[in-house]
Formats: sequence, C-alpha cells, structure tokens
Amino acid sequence: MNQALKVGIFMTICLLVLGWLVLRIEDLNLWGSAGQRVDALFDSVAGLDDKSAVRVAGVRVGRVDGIRLEGRRARVTLLLETPMTLVEGTRALVSNMGLLGDKYVELIPGPDGGRPLAAGETIAGETPISFDQAMAKLESIGDSIQNVTSSLAGGGGEGEGGIGGLIASFRQTADEIRALVVANRASLDGTVRNFERFSATLADELPRLTAQIERTLSQVETLMAENRDDLRGSMTNIRSLTEKMHTSVENLNEISGRIARGEGTIGKLVNSEEAHTELVTALQSVEKGVDTLTDTLGRIQKLELELGLEGLAYTDLDDSRAAFRLDLLPHGRESDRFYRVELVSDPRGRVVEKETYYTIERPDGSLETVTLNRVSIDRSKRLFSALLGLPFANQRGRLWAGLIESRAGAQVDYGLVEQRLWLSLEAFDFNRELDRDPHLRASLRWDVTPNVYLRGGYDDFLVRDYESFFVGAGVRWTDRDLKYLLGSVPKF
Repeated sequence: MNQALKVGIFMTICLLVLGWLVLRIEDLNLWGSAGQRVDALFDSVAGLDDKSAVRVAGVRVGRVDGIRLEGRRARVTLLLETPMTLVEGTRALVSNMGLLGDKYVELIPGPDGGRPLAAGETIAGETPISFDQAMAKLESIGDSIQNVTSSLAGGGGEGEGGIGGLIASFRQTADEIRALVVANRASLDGTVRNFERFSATLADELPRLTAQIERTLSQVETLMAENRDDLRGSMTNIRSLTEKMHTSVENLNEISGRIARGEGTIGKLVNSEEAHTELVTALQSVEKGVDTLTDTLGRIQKLELELGLEGLAYTDLDDSRAAFRLDLLPHGRESDRFYRVELVSDPRGRVVEKETYYTIERPDGSLETVTLNRVSIDRSKRLFSALLGLPFANQRGRLWAGLIESRAGAQVDYGLVEQRLWLSLEAFDFNRELDRDPHLRASLRWDVTPNVYLRGGYDDFLVRDYESFFVGAGVRWTDRDLKYLLGSVPKF
C-alpha cells in the first residue's frame, strides 16, 4: 500500500469523524424527530449553561436549547429528546449535581389528570437559594445571637438595664395579681363554699366507693395469683435492667471524673489551655486550607481547553497535511498568554543531509580523503509544534513563538473580521538543509461556526520545489463541548 493511499484512507476516516462530531456538536438530527420544545421563565439562572441537561426524576430527557433575557427574567428553552405529556402545574427547578457539580434543569411533573399544556405555553421556573445567600443568612443569625448573649451577660449598662427592667416587670405582675385577689375575695369565698359541699358529698359516697375499690383489689389479687410466675420473671428482668443502669451510671461517673481530673484526650482538651490553643491553631490551619482550596478551584474553573483537528490538501503536491492541536487558555478568552501543542503529518517529510568521509589510496601510494554528500527525505517522521502566545490589539491579534513543525519559528494571527476571518503568517526553519530559504506560510481562516472553520493559503512560497497552494477544513472543541460529548456517550 503506497503512501498516497494511506493518507487518503486517513483523511476519509478523519472527515467521517469530523462529520459525526459536527452533527453532535451542532445537534443536527438528520434522521430522527426534532424533539419537543417548551419554554420556562426563571428569576435567575446563574450557573446554568446552554446544552445543560434536563432531567425528570434524575433521568436525562433532554437539554437546554437556548437562554435569553426577557424583561427582568430569563427565558430558557428546553429541548426534550424524549416526548412527554406536560400538564398544568408542571414546574422547572434549577438544581446542582452535588456540591461542585454542574447545574441542570429538573422538571417536576404536574398532578395526574391535569390539563395538558398548550403549544407555546410557558412553565413556571423556580430558582433555589444560592450557597452565598445561605451563608449570608447564617452569618446574620449568628450576629443576632451574639448580640443577645452579650446583652444578657451584663457586658454594659444597656445589658444590666435590660435585666433590671425584666425584674421590675415581674414585681409589677405580682402586685397586679395581689390586687386581683383582693378585688375578687367574694368569688373566692364562693369557691370555698362549693368545696365544702363537695367534701360533704364525698363523705356520703365514700362507703360505696370504698366497697367498689375493695372488689377491684380482690380482682387484682386473683389476677396476680394466676400470673405470679410471669410477674416474677418481669421483676427479675427489671432488677437486671436496674443493675445494668447502675453500672452504666458508675461508668459515666468514672468518665466524668477522669475528664474533671484532666485525664485522657477529652480531659486534656477541656482542662489544658495548651491543648485548647493547639485545637484553635489546628482549626485555623483547616480554615486556611479551605480558603486555599477554594482559590485553587476558582483558578481551575477559569481554565479552558481547545482541541482541534485539521486537514489540508496541497494542489501542487497532490498530497495532504493533517494536524492535531491542543490549546490551553489559563483564564479563558481574556487570558494574557496562551499555550499550544500540535502534532503534524507533513507530506513533504523532512530533508536529511548526511556527509560521509572516505579515505582512498592512490596508485602512487598517497592517501586522499573524499567527502560524499547524501540527501534523503524522511516522510515517516511526525513533526510537532510547541508555542507560547501573547495577545495584542485588545485580544484581536496573537503573537506566537517557539517550535513550529520541530523547528524554531514565530507566527502572527490577526482578526480581519472579529471572531470570523483571521489572517495568519508563519516563519520557521531558518537554517534549512541545502541552504534553502526559510519556510514561510500565509493563510486565511473563515470560522463557519464556533466549532467548524475553512482554511486556505500559500505554503513555502520562497522555495520553488515545495511551493504550493492549499485548502482544507478543521474542527475544534472547547472543554464545554467535550463535557457535552462525554455526557452523551451511552453507558454499558
């Protein structure tokens, strides 16, 4: 199998993968239904991104297909890949996948038998309280409790005055109760007379009640005689339980005594000022560690990755060039520096010049050194690029420097039409074999979509044997696209 056929098979596979990835990223459904779309209104959708998952009872049924501002509220379009019958009372809730997980939309179905929602009808959205709001509320409650306890502790004139006022209120209440008793003495006398009549009635009825109680006690004695063995067993169990409780109380007394004497870990912690200081120091260290971890997670969250796959066809060489690229943006699109690593398959290969020295003997016996120069082309070697980029012109241009196709070089990218049309100039391999001129390349890139672009240009135009026009296409994915693709992979 020759080299051209291998490259053709490789490019065919790359284009098929490219087509599939474009369909997945752009959500182009060529063979299935378009799905069911429904809108929901939220007061806030902070943290929710386009293409976030839509779930019902925790099961993914679709994704977010658009977020836009409508007045002071956010309208979110939900694309349900699995058609559902939504009824009146259905709600949408913004939820989290764990403490640090991504946000998604949870659909809470309405009651059974409800009226089905008409086409274009909007679902009510609910936004749960955020973590920052909860922490602010807890801090406010803690401050209020601290103020109350400080006042009651007599930490100032206001606190002592508050307690004095409370005692005065109790004294005033007692005086009012005494006045109430004096004012209602007649009523109290009537109550006493009623109690006397009750006592007389009780004296008349007491013999009958006593006889009835005696009969009841007799029945109880008979019942106890019949169940004496069961009662004896119950008493034994109660006695055993009492002994165990007594043992437990003794153990608790022993433990509390050891704590009071400063023995053991808890005793040292309670009674030792040094242990208390060490505990406070440890808690402060933990707090600093949590702050450091929070700061690190914030920096990692700003980090963005871009993966790219590109194929170019050379018109004058009847061959093609493939490249796989990884871009690292420490602070997203607004980074003050960028990093790029690229693996390249160049159809022209790498020219290798080798000098061999031979020593020959002439007929007259003298020796002569002969130099043989051999030039070959290695087409199997893969080239790589490693570049550091710096932005200029308000992020509209980028200047790259480092290795380009395994040779030192530099590159300039400039946006002629912002975010759409880019001009690139590359210069590298300044010390080429056979004293050739440096390798120069000029190209234009048109971004068809945020993920797909077209590229064309003129390569190595200073060397007649290698100069050629080229045209091709490429695809790139951000970390958000990769997260969506990985989430769409079926689990086995």
